[in-house]
Amino acid sequence: MDSCFSSIPPDGCHHVLIGPVFTREVAIAPRRTRVYFSRAAHAAALLLICWTAWLLLTGTQRVRDVGDLARFGTTLFQILAALQLVLVLFLSALLAASAVAQEKDRKTLVLLLLTRLTNSELVLGRLLASLLDVLVMLAAALPVFMLAALLGGISHAQIARVFAVTIATVLACGSLGSTLALWREKTFQALALTILVLVLWLAFWSMVDLGVFGDQWIGVSCRHWAAGFSPWHAILAASRPVVPTVPELGPLGTPVQLFLAAAAGMAVLLSAVAVVRVRAWNPSPEQGEGRREPEPLREGLGPPGQARRETPAPATAPAEKVSVHAERRKTRAVWDNPVVWREMRTWAYGRRTLVIKLIYLVLFGVAAAALHHTAAGHAGAVEAAAALIALLFLSLVLVNAQAVTSLTSERDGRSLDLLLVTDLTPKEIVFGKLGGVCYNAKEMIALPALLCGYLGWRGVLGLEDLLLLLGGLAVLYAFVAMLGIHAGMHYANSRHAIAGSLGTVFFLFVGVATCIWMMIVFSGSFHAQFMPFFVLMVAGGIGLYLVLGARNPSTAIGVASFACPFATFYAITSYMLGSNIAAFLAMSFAYGFATVALLIPAIDEFDVATGRTTGDI
Repeated sequence: MDSCFSSIPPDGCHHVLIGPVFTREVAIAPRRTRVYFSRAAHAAALLLICWTAWLLLTGTQRVRDVGDLARFGTTLFQILAALQLVLVLFLSALLAASAVAQEKDRKTLVLLLLTRLTNSELVLGRLLASLLDVLVMLAAALPVFMLAALLGGISHAQIARVFAVTIATVLACGSLGSTLALWREKTFQALALTILVLVLWLAFWSMVDLGVFGDQWIGVSCRHWAAGFSPWHAILAASRPVVPTVPELGPLGTPVQLFLAAAAGMAVLLSAVAVVRVRAWNPSPEQGEGRREPEPLREGLGPPGQARRETPAPATAPAEKVSVHAERRKTRAVWDNPVVWREMRTWAYGRRTLVIKLIYLVLFGVAAAALHHTAAGHAGAVEAAAALIALLFLSLVLVNAQAVTSLTSERDGRSLDLLLVTDLTPKEIVFGKLGGVCYNAKEMIALPALLCGYLGWRGVLGLEDLLLLLGGLAVLYAFVAMLGIHAGMHYANSRHAIAGSLGTVFFLFVGVATCIWMMIVFSGSFHAQFMPFFVLMVAGGIGLYLVLGARNPSTAIGVASFACPFATFYAITSYMLGSNIAAFLAMSFAYGFATVALLIPAIDEFDVATGRTTGDI
């Protein structure tokens, strides 16, 4: 272990603070195809959005002078900046959390703790290594933003501010995900807590921006405080041509500079806590959960593995027959399907999942209060639905994370190998996992539906709209659950499975939000908007097929991959035109068909996908 890794000289192991973990990642990252693919895909997606926005502009308006180009450039720049921030915010946190969680599931983190690596080298090296892909993506996106500046209305100072805010967000969110993963033992706990804390962070400062807690704090407007501590409000402020100076902030001057200082302080503080506590948290006490404590030795019985020793009876008492069998412990009856029994009746994901549910209940309370305020003001269905977006998105992500980690954790812990040698059928395993996902995430499924029912009770939603909304949610929950099972089965690497599964959900949500934003900004008829979005939908279908069907080519999965983007676009336009039934039918057909297309191969090709049968047997 003197050289830490064979490719690094012994005298270079401790010359840098971040250590050989990051050095090794930098050395081997250029050999991976996915590094080139990720940065090329990110830059290509941004260029495709620029082209789509230009087609929308020229198809709905007339470009007469440089002023129109400058206004278009400003709008496009704000869309690209906000889109990139949302992507890297969640991506950096989840990549850092999943990297540490995979090390813990495979028990390799304990081996690293036995080496001569210092705490800072281990924590900071693993953190920066997991963020390397994100930083490379940002470097590839910089030329795209510089090209957008040629349209006018965008200064180089704006681009510098936007990228400074984005990089600061990446470091802060990555530190958050890494620290929580080092603290928690289970992968689902680490991912769920990371997502919940991020959403809670954004939700709190959004309420501050709206003036829920007052208009000013110590003489500074709450809008400036929100821009100084929330990445979303900071990127909106940074993308504006001029950022106002706030004298009350002192040397920091502007809310953007306040955010840079706050994000840097957050990253340093979280990393310092992780460096100090990494050996106290690991191995975690949760590794001993489920182990039976040794029972006190009963008279006449020796420890396990030793011969039974008989104790002679007292002379004054009549001889009694000594039982040669130990007293049986109380056992629980296992159901016919032991997979779903384990998921529902045991702490398969740790006892501390109650913390996750508590934080989710807090966010649910915030969303319920916002909906109550909206309903009391007799607002329309569109305004009321805006308060549900964050909660619905959060619930879909958590259900998907529960599904994918239900298989990746067992694969990394080698318990999946034991499951595969039993006589359980593929149906029992797949449907057992799906049943366990629905049971463990029941709060994430039931509470949003309860809020929808509240809107129907208050009259914000009609009965027909309420039934369509609940039916659409049921289809989406089934899709994200099956998507997680599919990714967990077909990706041998847990990080790739988690990234592919959660990345697909984020892609769909962010893609829908971006389409709606661009439709509102560049308003026009359906025919004028369809052709510009056509190439974007084709590219989305190709991306979905690479994630879902590249490892198991299937005609049904290919059709579903290309049908989902087109159906989503049709559903958005139908909803904006007031045809809710058409939107529901399009979404239900596309995502219902995609769910079935993923479910059937999961059962029929279960042995091949999981490696249950190989050519060596």
